[in-house]
Amino acid sequence: MSEISVRQEIMALKAYVPGLSIAEIQDKYNLPQVIKMASNENPLGMPPLAREAVVRHAAGAFRYPQGGNPRLARALGKRHGVDEHRVVIGNGSDEIIDLLIRILAVPGTHNIVCFNPCFSIYPIQGRICGIEIRRQPLEKDFSFDFAALLDLVDANTRIVFVTTPDNPSGYCPPRAAVEALARDLAQKAPDCLLVVDEAYVDFADDEKASSMLAAGIMPPNTAFMRTFSKSFGLAGMRVGYGILPDHLADYLWRARLPFSVNILAEEAAMAALEDTTFYDATQQAVRTGRKELFDGLTALGCTVWPSQANFLMFGMPEGAANAADCFEALLAGGIIIRPLKSYSLPDLLRVSIGNQQENKAFLSAMAEILGAKPAQGGVKA
Repeated sequence: MSEISVRQEIMALKAYVPGLSIAEIQDKYNLPQVIKMASNENPLGMPPLAREAVVRHAAGAFRYPQGGNPRLARALGKRHGVDEHRVVIGNGSDEIIDLLIRILAVPGTHNIVCFNPCFSIYPIQGRICGIEIRRQPLEKDFSFDFAALLDLVDANTRIVFVTTPDNPSGYCPPRAAVEALARDLAQKAPDCLLVVDEAYVDFADDEKASSMLAAGIMPPNTAFMRTFSKSFGLAGMRVGYGILPDHLADYLWRARLPFSVNILAEEAAMAALEDTTFYDATQQAVRTGRKELFDGLTALGCTVWPSQANFLMFGMPEGAANAADCFEALLAGGIIIRPLKSYSLPDLLRVSIGNQQENKAFLSAMAEILGAKPAQGGVKA
């Protein structure tokens, strides 16, 4: 791909648009309080031990962190039962995804394969780097057709991205299906890396049944992405990590910008790993809240997709307000959820699991919008 073509690709891109902030909505609607259930953040906030660690180490923020974050790499290696040298820590897992694309794929020669829709960072960063993006549409029920995905792979494919559980649907394929994909990919394209993005997998009902990493199954052609943004409540600190094949981890450490993970983020992450009470409470809150919201939205006539993540995707009842109007009505009432127009799903919405009070407020607002009358809708199995 020529320099002009790359520039044209970038000019045509639509930038990643994060969810609206609380401050934006407070200003727009003159609201004293706003509930945010849009960005899949932790419903319990930040781990107490992590807060204490940030305060305790704040005076040392004038120092650079230790290169390579070795303490955190060791802790994560121990947590997952892998060699610490396979662990690469980044400024969010986004940084590691970006580095993988830049290191593995040559503009004008290689391609990347992913589903459509998917986490937008995969195609956006690929296109910025001048890499061809091949996308396989999801099934109508938002499940994965791995055979069709594999059909897009050729000798020039360098990365295949799979998110499990997926965003925005929450669909989680069986672990055996992802294992089979890794095996088939190794046979068809030996130089291709399968990147399994497991940002939400610890919210699954059975993590070991859903995750190769959790089950200790790590094919040599597979990398795993994890994050501190969800279960560990550190979205604003920006800490993520990848568990990669040995040689690839070494390449990323060479290419990663020095000190990309700041010293307070590192200390917060170390403390969050130790705060098992908070982690367990988060899992309980998400599982309980997920069922509460699923049942509540279904009772209101919404079409709700089963989710193994900390969010639910849903559609409005037939004959009710459309998704865009519902989103705006919720905003006016001080509740932010996520419209899915950017995923090319304008008729659907996504709501993050909140705490008990937030979930109750959201369902109450939805009941008011829908007139509190059960409508024809139902559950998507």
